[in-house]
Amino acid sequence: MANPTGFLEIARSDRAYRPVAERLKHWDEFVEPLAADATRKQAERCMDCGIPFCHSGCPVNNLIPDWNDLVSRDQWKAALERLHSTNNFPEFTGRVCPAPCEASCTLNLNDDPVTIKSIECEIVDRGWREGWITPQNADRGTGKRIAVVGSGPAGLACAQQLARMGHSPTVFEKSDRVGGLLRYGIPDFKMAKDLIDHRITQMEIEGVIFRPHIEVGVTVSVDRLMDDYDVMVLAGGAEQPRDLPVPGRELDGVHYAMDYLTQSNRRVAGLPEANAPILATGKHVIVIGGGDTGSDCIGTANRQGAASVTQLEILPEPPLKEDKALTWPLWPMKLRTSSSQEEGAEREFSVVTSRLDGEDGRVTTLVCEQDGKEIVLKADLVLLAMGFTGTPKPGIATRAGVDLTPRDTVSTDLGRYETSRANIYACGDIRRGQSLVVWAIREGRECAAAVHAHLMAEAITA
Repeated sequence: MANPTGFLEIARSDRAYRPVAERLKHWDEFVEPLAADATRKQAERCMDCGIPFCHSGCPVNNLIPDWNDLVSRDQWKAALERLHSTNNFPEFTGRVCPAPCEASCTLNLNDDPVTIKSIECEIVDRGWREGWITPQNADRGTGKRIAVVGSGPAGLACAQQLARMGHSPTVFEKSDRVGGLLRYGIPDFKMAKDLIDHRITQMEIEGVIFRPHIEVGVTVSVDRLMDDYDVMVLAGGAEQPRDLPVPGRELDGVHYAMDYLTQSNRRVAGLPEANAPILATGKHVIVIGGGDTGSDCIGTANRQGAASVTQLEILPEPPLKEDKALTWPLWPMKLRTSSSQEEGAEREFSVVTSRLDGEDGRVTTLVCEQDGKEIVLKADLVLLAMGFTGTPKPGIATRAGVDLTPRDTVSTDLGRYETSRANIYACGDIRRGQSLVVWAIREGRECAAAVHAHLMAEAITA
């Protein structure tokens, strides 16, 4: 490392947020990036451990000490190349990944891990600013065509890898724009959508064809596409939301979180909305679910001018600090407060919803139990953010005729990503269940490698 004692001499300093009162007035990103020199100093804190536990903490196995060392030596372009060698879209993960790598950092034993996520984000953002990120076209084509169904991070990563291997992938997206939940599930204040557009432009030059507004299995049959393509990759999401089976669920004002977020993202983008507007303006909002989706609902509701926001979590409140001896270098269970929660939300733990009451067909109150006590909360808008239960039925998986697991995810051969149907592969949330963007990217890359091996083996035996 450029400074082998940097971790002893330099204090941890991470990106800051703009003030709450300011950022609630708009939908733009509000993270203040560190200056280049400050980022370089933070990279000097990397210890270059003999066993880099951050590698195992990172689902895409980013070569974190390598690009930390390069940044600390002011070799940013080389750091970008090393970063891209394992991660197709570090500008996505540098914004929305929870950074399990930092939990695994050796310095996290002292609660001051290297600011890996911020360094990663600055490397790729600088790459875009400097014009270092350009299309990587294959020298020759293989003539093999692959239909990739779904344009989320798994589908995009898979398609880009296949194009760079010389194949001809076409990405089919049922929505009107490419990006999957990156586009319509993640609010703009967490990730600007022009980041997706830049990658789409790059991938189109590399040879990826995008076909939005085509729902495979509905607009065009799976068998019809299999007649035209050598391989199909199912890269959709685990889109079936977990429901709340309590009295009053049918009342107006009770919605799935993703319906709410998708509509908000479309509104921010200036796109038409197909259904009646779901707005939090002036309302008492209850968010049921304590994960990232619930947090995104809080930030969205506050920007829409909610009268109040309350988040309910069925699990007990986790400890403020984990027991390092028991958890490190694994992801610890501890109390975390997101930027959206900081903006204004009451958080209640160990809460079980009993029923929803209303007037004139519309929800007005939520009745729940907490520690054996009944609690009645005002509720003009209830958002269900309790996770997902697998791929929808009917959906692309059932229409493709592939086997499912008991968890309603697509069943594949261990490590090979091939489904029960010949020449159909699966990756991402549709295969592993609801997960992180960084896991989707890894699965897309590994699935592309499996498809490539299959196609090349076919070419040899042909």
